Amino acid sequence: MSEVTIFVLVAGAVAVTAIARRYGWPSHLVVLAVGLAVSFVPAVPRIEVNPHVLLELVLPPLLYSASLTSSYQDFRASLNSITRLGVGLVLATAAAVALVASWLIPGLPLSAALVLGAVVAPPDAVAATAVGRRLGLPRRTTTVLTGESLINDATSLTLYKVALAAVSTGATALTDGLGVFAVAVVAGVGCGLAVGVVVHRVRVQLDDAVVASALGLLTPFAAYWGAEQIGGSGVLAVVAAGLYLGHSSPEAGYATRLYEGPIWSTFDLVLESFTFALIGVQLPWVVRDVIAADQGVRTAVLAAFAVLATAVAIRPLYVFATAWVDNVRLPGSHRPPRDSLSTRESAVVSWAGMRGVVTLAAAAAIPVTSGTTPFPARATLQLVAYGVAIGTLLMQGLSLPWVIRALGLGAAEDAARDASQEAGLRVLTNRAAAEVLRTRSDMLARAVGAEAAERITRGLTRAIEQRGRAVASALDPSSGPEHGLPDALEHGRRLQQLRRETVQAQRVVLMRERDAGRVDEVVMRRMLRELDLEEEQLSSSWLNRV
Repeated sequence: MSEVTIFVLVAGAVAVTAIARRYGWPSHLVVLAVGLAVSFVPAVPRIEVNPHVLLELVLPPLLYSASLTSSYQDFRASLNSITRLGVGLVLATAAAVALVASWLIPGLPLSAALVLGAVVAPPDAVAATAVGRRLGLPRRTTTVLTGESLINDATSLTLYKVALAAVSTGATALTDGLGVFAVAVVAGVGCGLAVGVVVHRVRVQLDDAVVASALGLLTPFAAYWGAEQIGGSGVLAVVAAGLYLGHSSPEAGYATRLYEGPIWSTFDLVLESFTFALIGVQLPWVVRDVIAADQGVRTAVLAAFAVLATAVAIRPLYVFATAWVDNVRLPGSHRPPRDSLSTRESAVVSWAGMRGVVTLAAAAAIPVTSGTTPFPARATLQLVAYGVAIGTLLMQGLSLPWVIRALGLGAAEDAARDASQEAGLRVLTNRAAAEVLRTRSDMLARAVGAEAAERITRGLTRAIEQRGRAVASALDPSSGPEHGLPDALEHGRRLQQLRRETVQAQRVVLMRERDAGRVDEVVMRRMLRELDLEEEQLSSSWLNRV
């Protein structure tokens, strides 16, 4: 594929994604559908991409971005649920799919069928968590879905490599597979943590947010390729590095954090759009390859429906059958006493099984040859995998919002707890600010004089106290005539709306003065940044998530 073709594909995918997001359509499905339509244009040639590009250049930054925004604390609290889904469910799904595929596709070795099982086993939680946050899904549920998507990618891709090796060598010994998996886990996590520690120590010494952000862009590739070189799981290395750096990010400069968020959001959009567009334009050619193969389209379509049904059915069976694992607490566990998924939460998790980028990338990366012979039924396996991904996005992705609403799940408990914690934190931060003013008063008096120092200290103290009382009053459920959370929410929203209106008015003034040539661009941008930071603080408040 030429550079121009890649650019046109990426630009077109981003444009379609923008339109889909504008109207609230499922962007992944829209991009894939448009790519499929474009592929039928006679002038469009067959687009081929090195399969390893998807696994080694597209997957690491996507996983790293998700890891950076994940909470290590929540991840650890829900480790039982995350592990049983991210490891156990992947293995169970892969095994079931392998048995079904080997039965339906004539002449398909069990090892090659296991490759298909590993490809379609891991769900992608991006769409599910986005829907869940918009509809107020409990945080515990979104944590489990996000954590599962980080772990299951590593499990499935490690199993994928083991199965590919089995196809090439004919070795299917369970002990060999377990040994490869153990080495992949230990070496992958170790390499990822090592990279994370080094990057963190470097970036805390940097006062240049651009350089620090550039270092962050290199991190997932360093972790992935470093782990792969020593026989570890590159996916686990990326996840470990991302979780560590995300957890330790408060120690870095604030500007670095502000830079990294938009950068990684942009990367996610571009890479995911590119992947779905690529699969869309490749799909007709895969169908043609299946027609030319011995199995035929009928066999591939039948296998696709059977594998889709298997993947969808086994998830709820496994989730509810293994729910007891959440209640197991080992000695020394730091888990809270009430973190197990409820029946309704388990139902949502059971239906949030949409496949995504990992399935598409792994299917595209199935090698053309295995050793010196063609890979068994490669085109058929690819078509089945694409069918499972598209089917789950259509069936589960489009109906998940209805399922969440029908089950009546909400985040009211999370909102009340957030309100209490935020009110307490504001009291503590106000006390810390007052203590700084008290300890610095003597030094300030020597610098500007006693009278000026007292005036400055009194003004700052009054501003801190007034802001603290205003926000604490809005957050305190005991305030207001009804002494309840609804009144607290209403007061808080009124304060936020008032400040948003003043921020917008200040923005208008800045742009007007800039356009009139009365202030320099750099001055305007400096002041605009202050306003943006203040609005970011308002937007991140718990009131916006209720």
